[in-house]
Amino acid sequence: MNSFVIEGREIPLDKEGFLRNLEDWSPEVARALAVQEGIELTDDHWDVIRILQQFYREFELSPAMRPLVKYVGQQLGPDKGRSIFLMQLFPPSPAKIGSKIAGLPKPTNCL
Repeated sequence: MNSFVIEGREIPLDKEGFLRNLEDWSPEVARALAVQEGIELTDDHWDVIRILQQFYREFELSPAMRPLVKYVGQQLGPDKGRSIFLMQLFPPSPAKIGSKIAGLPKPTNCL
């Protein structure tokens, strides 16, 4: 089993690096997951992470790419509700990598 230690707590991960227990998520865990993906989190990343978590609370699932783009556009405006913007933040798969860093399960239709 994969895991890492944050502030003295062992955080178990599945074989693809997603949290096994969603309650383990914290901003520090998100930063550690982002480092594993080679991403340095900016304010734009945090905005999308909050949107992903909001989507999960509302619909009880992690969004695929198309619903993510639409939802980000509704919440943050048309400039940020574009695939290219999300691809720049969470390459190569914004729905998958963004969900991982947001502490959510892997979207069901992501490879």
